[in-house]
Amino acid sequence: MSTPVLQAVDLHRRYGDTEVLKGVDFSVARGEVKALLGPSGSGKSTILRLMALLEHPDGGEILLNGKQVGVSTSSNGSTRRLPERHLAVQRRDIGMVFQRFNLFAHLDVLRNVTLALTEVAGMSKKDAVSSAEAMLERVGMSDRLQHYPSELSGGQQQRVAIARALVTNPSVMLFDEPTSALDPELVGEVLEVMEGLADAGMTMVVVTHETRFARRVADEVMLFDGGVMVEQAPPNQFFDDPRHDRTRQFLSHLRGVGN
Repeated sequence: MSTPVLQAVDLHRRYGDTEVLKGVDFSVARGEVKALLGPSGSGKSTILRLMALLEHPDGGEILLNGKQVGVSTSSNGSTRRLPERHLAVQRRDIGMVFQRFNLFAHLDVLRNVTLALTEVAGMSKKDAVSSAEAMLERVGMSDRLQHYPSELSGGQQQRVAIARALVTNPSVMLFDEPTSALDPELVGEVLEVMEGLADAGMTMVVVTHETRFARRVADEVMLFDGGVMVEQAPPNQFFDDPRHDRTRQFLSHLRGVGN
């Protein structure tokens, strides 16, 4: 079996007295799409932030293409979190898309996308612009290069955010409920871009409540609850014949609110 692109091993995370992750193991293979479902506070967004190297685990390891990331190891075997400048370099291989877009309000679309290429990757402005323009065309935003975030709809802002994450050519893309902040009529345009990425073979981990998208696109669907992985299965089994009562209860609630 090939080495997973991204892997979490016995991952723990606490916030004060609350243990949010309780020894989670997780992996995604090259070209695979995994969908993470679960109630608020279940730990699903936390594991994404840890795998994106935005937070440091209290225990366990993050492996990218088989190599531990986020820490350096001393001669006696102890580890410590890498300095931010080194983390920034490792993050280039892990694209992350958030709920709230996180675009720079004072920069236009093109500059928002080129920034990581020029400031972190050290690419020339000319090459960065060329790469950014190609990626913005891929997500259907090539006609908005000089627009500022305030001039865009939520769906357009999220497509720019996806282009920004993609432009460094990451090995894996992480999506943290990318449609939850959008008006319902704008959800489809973002999901269409994500489905196109999946069809093109992008390795993806998606935290979502969009069950139709998860059923259609994911290779495997997982339920997180209480800081542990309750169930993981192919979409048809997960949605039509779940093994665990907690999964059936969660899916029943989703259907009750119209998802």
